[in-house]
Amino acid sequence: MEREAEPARFHREMVSKLLHLHLGEDRVRVSADALLLLAEMLKVFVREAAARASQQAQAEEMPSVDIEHVEKVLPQLLLDF
Repeated sequence: MEREAEPARFHREMVSKLLHLHLGEDRVRVSADALLLLAEMLKVFVREAAARASQQAQAEEMPSVDIEHVEKVLPQLLLDF
């Protein structure tokens, strides 16, 4: 019997550590709801980056997505977010 794939997600602990590394302060407190929201935004961002990179690879008639495709779509993606 096959196991269903668990949906990809960012764990709250990882998001919290990333946020505190970026802020550089341990005194900043972030609520659980804010961490969940940030994790959801990260998930949407990564999925959108993958989709756009895939479209870029198809437009170039490439059989697979490479890091160059992500680099090409990243500027517009960052502007959209």
